[in-house]
Parts: sequence; structure tokens; C-alpha cells
Amino acid sequence: MKTMLRGGAIRLGHGLTGIVVFAALAVLWQIASLVLPPYIAPPVPEVAARTMAILLDWSTLREVLSTVLRTLAGLAGAFVLGGVLAGVMGRAALLARLLSPPLTFLQGVPALSWVVFAVIWFRNTELRIFFIMVVTTLPAFTFQLLDAYRSMSRDLADMVIAFRPRRMQMLRVLVLPSVLPGILTAWKVNLGNASRVVVVAELVGATGGVGYELLQQQQMFDMAGAIAWTLQLVIFVLLVQGLITTIETFALRYRAVSERVA
Repeated sequence: MKTMLRGGAIRLGHGLTGIVVFAALAVLWQIASLVLPPYIAPPVPEVAARTMAILLDWSTLREVLSTVLRTLAGLAGAFVLGGVLAGVMGRAALLARLLSPPLTFLQGVPALSWVVFAVIWFRNTELRIFFIMVVTTLPAFTFQLLDAYRSMSRDLADMVIAFRPRRMQMLRVLVLPSVLPGILTAWKVNLGNASRVVVVAELVGATGGVGYELLQQQQMFDMAGAIAWTLQLVIFVLLVQGLITTIETFALRYRAVSERVA
């Protein structure tokens, strides 16, 4: 109980620090808006009003939700496929040597190139964006999960195997606790990358979503609208990051106990 309270106090302190930092940035932006034209630095109240208008209007909120669903679907697809590849590569050194070069090659291809390829290859908008999201986040998921799998303690694995556990017991007792920190880190890292990639994909290959709306704001030179639509993705990323952090705190609470004992 004390550990949970201590963790809650630390998270509260970090949250308050973040609020103070963002408030200071908002004040600086507002000061800049007094001397710069609106198309460069629109006033903070205007940006806040436009942001709330998007969230409170179903027709615009639907565009935000479509981008959120596209992001989560692409991440989920890449995570599942990356988990399969990491498991195969972790158990077979030959396959790891064969699959690592193409994955590294995929990692080097710019996201915009995949957008162009997807527009040429696929007619369906959702299929385009799903393909782009998966192919751009798959290498990172695979390598991060592979590193988590390889970081399992061999001595601990030998000890667990000595008790002759069933496959599900092996997964629950050894594999999942060992790779869970890597899984959560992979999601936190790829979430930010995915939010940037989905905007590029929607800018070029979609007729809806946050990226498409940003293109409309750019054509109208509406800086307040562009910032308001950008903040929709920022809010989404912050909410999901907070959820992942909460899961991490609960699932890895034994770390705090171990640190206190040490």
C-alpha cells in the first residue's frame, strides 16, 4: 500500500510539473501573439476555443476518431506481426540472420515513400493507411520485442524449466513477466512515431482524418485551426501514454518493492 501511495505521489508530482511547463509555454506563446501576426502566432484563447469546438462537434470529432482508430489498428497489426517475427527470430538464429537485413532495410525507407507506394498499390483508403502504419512500425516493434525476449535471464529460465511447467505456465510465469517491460516501452516509443506517420498518410492518401483537415487549414492559412487539429493528436498520445504508464505501474509494481528492499 505504501509503495502504491508513493508511486501515486510521484506521478502527481510529475503531472504538476508538466502542467507548470505547459502553462509557461502558453504564456510565452500569448506574449508572442501580441507582436506577431495571427497567421504566425494566433492568440492562445482562440486556439483553445478552436480545439474545444473540434471536440464538441460530432462532425469534426468523427475525423479525430477515425485517425485514432487508424493509428491503433496499424499499431496493433504491427505489434502482432512483430511479436510473431521476434518469437521466431529469438528461437532460430538462422532466421534471425535472414530476417534482420530486410527489417533494417524497411526501417530506412522514409514514411513518405511508403505513402507514395501505398497510393499507387492500393485503391482503398483504409487499406493504404493500415499498410503504411504497419510497415513503418513493424521493424521497431520486432527489434524491441526481440531484445526483450533475448534479455530473459538464462538462469531463471533454467530454474523454471526444472519444474517442468506446461506451455501456458511457462508463458505466464517466465516469458510474459520478462518481456512485458519491453512491450510497454515499445508501445510508448511507437505511439509517437505512429501519430506522425498517420498524419503524413492522411495528407496524401486520404479524404478525411486529422491529416486531411490539416491540409485544409494550410490551404486557408489558418494557423489557429492547424494548431487545434494538431492538438487533437497530442491529446490522444498523452491519454494513451498515461494509460500505458498506469498499466506499467501496476504490472511492474514489484520493481518498486525490489528497489526498497535493496
